[in-house]
Amino acid sequence: MTKKHLITTVTIGVVILFVSAAIYAKSAPDVIQLQDPAYETHKKGVVNFEHKKHYEVYAKDYPDLYKNGCGECHHDKDNKPLTKLKDGDDVQKCIECHKIASEAPKGKAAKKKLSKKEKIKEYHAEALHENCKGCHKTFNKKYKPKKAPTTCTKCHPKKSGDKDEDEDEKEEKDS
Repeated sequence: MTKKHLITTVTIGVVILFVSAAIYAKSAPDVIQLQDPAYETHKKGVVNFEHKKHYEVYAKDYPDLYKNGCGECHHDKDNKPLTKLKDGDDVQKCIECHKIASEAPKGKAAKKKLSKKEKIKEYHAEALHENCKGCHKTFNKKYKPKKAPTTCTKCHPKKSGDKDEDEDEKEEKDS
């Protein structure tokens, strides 16, 4: 084998290695459709969560709200922030711990009265809403204008049968 062939072979090998690594490198999706198969149906439109915008843009623009990095949203079974996560790391789906695929029953449908903390721990929708709306409400208290959505239709796209936006705005004022 000549020196020229050896150099060509090594170069091709290195290129293949880098191309393969790029193909198999994991990265968190830019947009995550929050449509968990644990739900038989979704009562409202499915949220398209702009993950990349949150961890790249908002985290840089509002670092005081992202002191725990990815751990602001992602936590362990003891609710401790996962502060060492990096883009592409494996994370558990929320439904793996918040196992009941719904909101907590309200009114007469509730068999027993649960505390807010119990609802969040058990019910998937309660956990997601608390995580998202809680952060958005904190943002809106601290920054003007109030840009972070806190009502149903601002995150859930309209679906036939949804209450209208005026009712949604009233709900926000009442909470």
